[in-house]
Amino acid sequence: MNETYVEWLVKRKTPAYMTLLKFLTIILAAGFILLGLLGYIVAMLIGIVLGIVAYFVSLNANLEYEYLYVDKELTVDKVMAKSKRKRVAVFDIGKMEILAPIKSWHLDNYKNRQDKTVDYSSGEEKQPDHRYVFYYDGQKRVIIEPNEEMIKAIITVAPRKVFKD
Repeated sequence: MNETYVEWLVKRKTPAYMTLLKFLTIILAAGFILLGLLGYIVAMLIGIVLGIVAYFVSLNANLEYEYLYVDKELTVDKVMAKSKRKRVAVFDIGKMEILAPIKSWHLDNYKNRQDKTVDYSSGEEKQPDHRYVFYYDGQKRVIIEPNEEMIKAIITVAPRKVFKD
């Protein structure tokens, strides 16, 4: 059996509001817990709830996306704080309409479509921009940031649907 296996990890840029929210919830949790130690039971309960919120905010503030291409299937996993993994999406390459760089002229025919957009890339525009867009099954516009090896593997399966410009 001839299977192609490519794995790639992309770190998501942490937005400034997530960093601010993380520190704010930690400071508020610590403050309410200190008030709770002084005898205010309600403040202790609020501090515990804010501590739980701070934990989940810190998990989502440090995100990475892992792309796994195995034999005509692209799997995207979300790695939260380098400790928790969650499968986000599985894409069959046969249902992909087009794959091209995000600023490619090949995507001009797709610009007026009202597809749902999901972003599994780093979230920032670098120079040169390594992000790619693919339209999936007439429903989704997916933004990813694959490496060259993954693009070559997808080209071998769907050569007329993949453009590198």
